[in-house]
Amino acid sequence: MSKKQNNISLVWFKNDLRTNDNRSLLKAIANSHKVIGIYVFDPKQFDTNQFGFIKTDKFRAQFLIETVKELKANLESLNISLFIYFKNTAKAINNLNETFNFDAIFYQKEWTKEEANCITEVKTNLPLNINFIDTYDQFLFHPEDISYQFKDIPRVFTEFRKKCEKESSIRALKKIESVLPKANLVNNITSTPTIKDLGLEEFTTSTKTAFPFKGGENEALKRLENYFFETKKLGFYKKTRNGLIGTDYSSKFSAWLANGSISSKTIYWKIKEFEQNNFKNESTYWLVFELIWRDYFKYVSLKHGNKIFKIGGILNTDYGWETNKLKINKWINGQTKEPFVNANMLELKQTGWMSNRGRQNVASYFSKNLELDWRIGASYFESQLIDYDVHSNYGNWMYISGVGNDPRSRKFNVKLQSERYDTSGKFQRLWLQESLF
Repeated sequence: MSKKQNNISLVWFKNDLRTNDNRSLLKAIANSHKVIGIYVFDPKQFDTNQFGFIKTDKFRAQFLIETVKELKANLESLNISLFIYFKNTAKAINNLNETFNFDAIFYQKEWTKEEANCITEVKTNLPLNINFIDTYDQFLFHPEDISYQFKDIPRVFTEFRKKCEKESSIRALKKIESVLPKANLVNNITSTPTIKDLGLEEFTTSTKTAFPFKGGENEALKRLENYFFETKKLGFYKKTRNGLIGTDYSSKFSAWLANGSISSKTIYWKIKEFEQNNFKNESTYWLVFELIWRDYFKYVSLKHGNKIFKIGGILNTDYGWETNKLKINKWINGQTKEPFVNANMLELKQTGWMSNRGRQNVASYFSKNLELDWRIGASYFESQLIDYDVHSNYGNWMYISGVGNDPRSRKFNVKLQSERYDTSGKFQRLWLQESLF
């Protein structure tokens, strides 16, 4: 689109809560005389879902509140006002349009069912003359740069990874070169809701948490600087990534990636900077490897659509899972027969965080040992996890449960996993508060 005289554009922020490397924001600034932002805390995201869980519970909600506050401040430094609402998204955008009469709305492209339905509802409630400009902006390898059509995305990750690494490149970061004039700022009395406003329980973060971080773009960049350049922990990532206790056994970028307060490309190019200025080893590559896994699950959902939410997954396989409420509640409350599962589940319940090693074990135990409907476990993770991402969450649960992209359909031996990754029992004692051995 071309810049018109006195045209006004809206940037609709969703899971792209950053000013750096944000294509929608850059396009809006380049093509508009006036730019306004909006973020909506939609009540649907805090309702109880079909499995009885609050879709976005207190831990992720608090991280989101912190993120939106920081986004508002960062946008103001660019002379862009961010309007924040706790109401139906379509109504919020429609009300704002009645005041400003937008020529265009810029936003990150989404395709999973709830997100797509929300976009459709917004479009339906607005005048037809508004241009909607969506942008794929949550990938490491952009969809235009990979050698696959979506329907041809391979079932096996390794094939996808090797072809992307060989034939595709990572796009350069895009920075905002100029600040809009102060006249772009408009009167804005909206504010970020509190946890209580959202109908959720106030809490104090546990001192035992391995994720004592705050939400926000600035916080994400601080963590990146610390993990890469101040402590050089990146250089040991592959050796420590299966840890269970502490802030530095893994990068902890997933929460900021999940709500888009940092882009995967930003992390990638900082890894390249680290390798150039310090050293390159298997650990520095392995963080890129994990970013590609994240990409892969997004492409899996692009290929298979709503199948990722079906009980048979992308394989249409039925294992005869149960929905035994007693078993489910014991798993949630850390009351199973396996102490390692219990410790991980209590960590999640009390902090909104769990290690990657823990997630694999508790998911395998839920679906393969307890033989429970894997979607219930995935839904509980959606409710609790600070770093919930729809593609990675449902992709991983399918993978572990035997209805996704793992052709082996493995079952974790929780006791052996416990002995290997919590040899002294320190993690289990931390969360079970008793000596187990």
